[in-house]
Amino acid sequence: MSRKYLLLQNGGAVPRREVPALSRDEFLDEMLAGLDSGWRVVSYFGAPEGVFLKLYCLLSSKADATLGVMSTLVTTASFPSLVECAPQLHLFEREIAEQFDMVFEGHPWPKPVRFQKPMASPPGVAPTVPERVGIMEYYRVEGEEVHEVAVGPVHAGIIEPGHFRFQCFGEEVMHLEISLGYQYRGIENMVLGPLTGKTLKQMETIAGDTTIGHGIAHAMIVEALAGARVPARAHAIRGIALELERLANHTGDLGAIAGDVGYLPTASFCGRIRGDFLNLSAELCGSRFGRGLVIPGGVNFDVGKDLADRMAKRVVVARDDVSNAIELLWDTPSVMARLEGTGVVSEQTALELGLVGPAARASGLNRDIRRDHPFGIYTMTQLPVETAKAGDVYARTLVRCLEVEKSLEFIEEQLAQLPGVAIQYPVAAIGADTLAVALTEGWRGEICHVALTDEHGHFARYKITDPSFHNWTGLAMALRGQQISDFPLCNKSFNLSYCGFDL
Repeated sequence: MSRKYLLLQNGGAVPRREVPALSRDEFLDEMLAGLDSGWRVVSYFGAPEGVFLKLYCLLSSKADATLGVMSTLVTTASFPSLVECAPQLHLFEREIAEQFDMVFEGHPWPKPVRFQKPMASPPGVAPTVPERVGIMEYYRVEGEEVHEVAVGPVHAGIIEPGHFRFQCFGEEVMHLEISLGYQYRGIENMVLGPLTGKTLKQMETIAGDTTIGHGIAHAMIVEALAGARVPARAHAIRGIALELERLANHTGDLGAIAGDVGYLPTASFCGRIRGDFLNLSAELCGSRFGRGLVIPGGVNFDVGKDLADRMAKRVVVARDDVSNAIELLWDTPSVMARLEGTGVVSEQTALELGLVGPAARASGLNRDIRRDHPFGIYTMTQLPVETAKAGDVYARTLVRCLEVEKSLEFIEEQLAQLPGVAIQYPVAAIGADTLAVALTEGWRGEICHVALTDEHGHFARYKITDPSFHNWTGLAMALRGQQISDFPLCNKSFNLSYCGFDL
């Protein structure tokens, strides 16, 4: 690994002046060399540097739990694309091009990601989304018997808006293009400037079902910038909340997958059990989604012995309930016939696209931030990483089931041995001219926050990468060669976020 990267750890902060500023060619060569040697890109973004643009690339090495960061100054309106060599960069490059009105030369599909104006709005103000007229071209497959099917952005259920454009030959999907941006709120721009009381609340709304995942990431950023410590008890409570969030969503997904194949027993049971896990989160902090629990320096709410005992008893009941519901699913041959072989994403494709979370692990990629770049309680207690090989809907369902078991065991263990008494430590003012990095493993997968502060200790750039940013392309690939009627099932097996993507 070239030492032209600045090496740091998860939850670390470094002076901005220490981030290597490479020439354009060095920057591109280093990125490709890192990818060739097993590193992967977790964040790639631009930040204004005077009248120019500075590009930052953050890479991850699982082998030694290390992150590497480098930068390059862009003084022209164009920059070479690496997508043909590194497909995992395709959305990152499109996002940078859109945000800063530049061109990546050689990019195969340089279409806007969110149809947003360049990031020129004042700090704290969300840019206005421009009209889509004239920029809504879709990839088309030509042929007399090829037809096009458009779905959304308005859907039949109470779900977020997203547009899906299918190119079909009969019932077979030859290509799916996914167009998002309808939920764009400009959060990355709104949090610029000084850290305020509402900053954390905005972070909790990045993806409402991932409040704890993003909340912990933001708290880690502030703690890194302020050099703050977190009590061991608070780390444990954060971990319990994060695993409850995983349990609620995985259980809900298992029920939804069962519902999509018309198997109502598991669908009904899991719908109720999801509510049980959400109610356990409410026991922690009064919010079923964990709002207000995590703060920089610790947590807002303690778990006393009575509450810990009460929660532990409810976890035991929930374990039996969810196990029974899942067994019904596995014991039904007609369900297995629909899940197996449907929506396959190969390990090679998952690797090239940079998939994360259960979607990646279901395709055989052994990656999990809780182990690879441990944070908080996971530096002291490791959860086994569960993987599968088939890369189909069955595998994505199986990985969720296995993770449910491990999360339940983790929560029981933590409730039985909460350390110390303190739940928060004071946090000083955040440092100036600093770069900070935080990775967490949300229930969908890897969450990455990167912050740059200016000379006043204000946020000059705040880059957020939700796992959905990595994984939407995986859903598109899962539909290749499938029947179009398999789309709802494949979609649910990924269950990605629209608003988490549209930042």
